[in-house]
Amino acid sequence: MPHFLIWSDAFANGEPIPARHARDGGNISPPLAWENPPEHTRSFALVLEDPDAPFTVFRHWVVYDIPGDWRALPEGLPDGAGAVPLREGVNSFGDNHYDGPMPPPLHGLHHYHFRLFALGIERLSLSPDASADRLMRAAARHVLAETQLIGTYKRTLATTLFGNKARNAEAETTEPVPQQERV
Repeated sequence: MPHFLIWSDAFANGEPIPARHARDGGNISPPLAWENPPEHTRSFALVLEDPDAPFTVFRHWVVYDIPGDWRALPEGLPDGAGAVPLREGVNSFGDNHYDGPMPPPLHGLHHYHFRLFALGIERLSLSPDASADRLMRAAARHVLAETQLIGTYKRTLATTLFGNKARNAEAETTEPVPQQERV
């Protein structure tokens, strides 16, 4: 049987996550897609975590009750999931939506794990303030398979000091400006 896989069109496994998906950038959730879940999958749950955080694993996104027939999450999933039939729990920032990578200033390269769980249950009975720990405890006995995508992110001195302006300047390409002809 083929392996349960997750990927993103925004970055490859083990590669840098673009600034538009970082909390100090655009803070837009990346597009995610997956294939080959186990046959009896009835829903999915997703946790985005940073195990390189200084004191504990830091959770950036908690999503659950993703319908079992879905094979993707779109880029820029609305805060609070909006009208889509899934739920978002509370991340380590205290928000119930996606908050992208934002390692402490000058802390070096961090690895961000997008952990996708295939569950044999349609819905988890969790309150809207569910944390990643509560989600993982509730889902534990229903996990059929897990797959993960790892992206990296590093804050530079410039982005630490100047935020988005510096990140935008780093991303700009310089193209020659066409000269107007004299008449």
